[in-house]
Amino acid sequence: MSQIIIQNLSFTYEGDYTPVFQNLDLRLDTNWKLGLVGRNGRGKTTLLRLLAEELEGTGTISCPEPMAYYPRPAADPERPALPVLLEAAPELEEWQLIRELYRLGLDEEILSRPFSSLSGGEQTRAQLAALFGAEDCFPMLDEPTNHLDSSGREQVARYLRSLDRGFLLVSHDRAFLDGCVDHILALNRTGPEIMRGSFSTWLEEKEARDRGESARNEKLKGEIRRLEDAARARKQKADAVERAKTGISSQGIVKHGLRPYLGEKSRKGQQQRLNMERRAERAIREKSALLQDIETADSLKLFPARHYSQRLVEGKNLSIHYDGRTICKGIDLTVEQGERVCLEGGNGSGKTSLLRLILGEEGSYTGQLWRVPGLEISYVPQQADHLTGSPLDWAEEQEIDLTQFLTILRKLDFPRALFERDMAGYSAGQKKKVLLAASLCRSAHLYVWDEPLNYIDLFSRMQIEQLLLEYRPTMLFVEHDKVFREKVATRRVTL
Repeated sequence: MSQIIIQNLSFTYEGDYTPVFQNLDLRLDTNWKLGLVGRNGRGKTTLLRLLAEELEGTGTISCPEPMAYYPRPAADPERPALPVLLEAAPELEEWQLIRELYRLGLDEEILSRPFSSLSGGEQTRAQLAALFGAEDCFPMLDEPTNHLDSSGREQVARYLRSLDRGFLLVSHDRAFLDGCVDHILALNRTGPEIMRGSFSTWLEEKEARDRGESARNEKLKGEIRRLEDAARARKQKADAVERAKTGISSQGIVKHGLRPYLGEKSRKGQQQRLNMERRAERAIREKSALLQDIETADSLKLFPARHYSQRLVEGKNLSIHYDGRTICKGIDLTVEQGERVCLEGGNGSGKTSLLRLILGEEGSYTGQLWRVPGLEISYVPQQADHLTGSPLDWAEEQEIDLTQFLTILRKLDFPRALFERDMAGYSAGQKKKVLLAASLCRSAHLYVWDEPLNYIDLFSRMQIEQLLLEYRPTMLFVEHDKVFREKVATRRVTL
């Protein structure tokens, strides 16, 4: 049994004032199948890059073996896949690579094809084969599911579960995590937490702990109010005694010992008031120590528009053509108000192409496609790489309500400091939140979302689920997160 030992690790990005990590201490067993979870911006990718020595912080990191990091961009993707993959893992033998390809459901014939010609899912599985084919390194995977369809995710989860070695995995897909990890490392607000078990086990324990802290918090709130009221009443009483003492002194009344008596009474009253204030301060300090690790999930709001027509979209016998070939055919599709229709199918089955046709973009197709006149659509594209510049300026260009836009982002745990920064420097998850917030700002008849949860953290996913179930907008979406699909979709259409 060997361990990765992290001691007193601190790291801050250049130009930033908030440390990502400060005096971080961790001990990780290399035999663990370890899932790394946390809100966007908590440092999951940063930790992997520090372990892989792509970033340099202060403190010490002790690793028993070299760290291998996924994803690793291909130096020349136009070359055949074989040299591209072997270049990423020079110590790997070709037979080892082929062995792992088969275990991941790929045929060795892909090795002779240009790497760029492989689908996103094929590229992911091929790179994972190269990563795990090498046996003298510790694998670290940063969101490998983002280019995998549903069947691909299940296949990779089975593969990872079958391994007799450990790895460190960043993923926001709950079903995927449950399918392949045996430990969870959570980057919470107050620091890291390690627990043995699946993601669902960790989440159940965290929610139970959060409920306990919330109940204790409510009790403390009541105690604080009681102490504050008592201190206020004691202060009024002490002040009244002090005023009486002052009045007696000004009149020169000293008979019967009233002045010493009132002086002692005033002193005791003031002391009791100070004691109550100190108790209230202690209760407030105790309360402030609670709820720091509770992931706040403030409810979001949505105002979908109603259309006079019950049926919004209809396609009959649709076939979509791209680059001289037919990518899907014989599609019958209807979307009626109140439905949340999920498009399913493997990579390359035409899901995104069909969404673009419904959006009104030009494309080659046969069959019939009808959209109700006056249809207002709110769209979240699959990619967010195009976002640059100030988010405030961008929101103004999109003609969305700035206050509502910023409020939604804050509820999705978006740091205020990012409002003043160029979006080009945002993480992938932060960019996707910008697109989701903009979509939620629009009152639309139909919400068209193309893989909206890519890079979005687990807690934000659950917030969005609750929003959609509460406001029930009409939707047409593509999403490979199994739990999200099962909770949100009212109907599924397979291409």
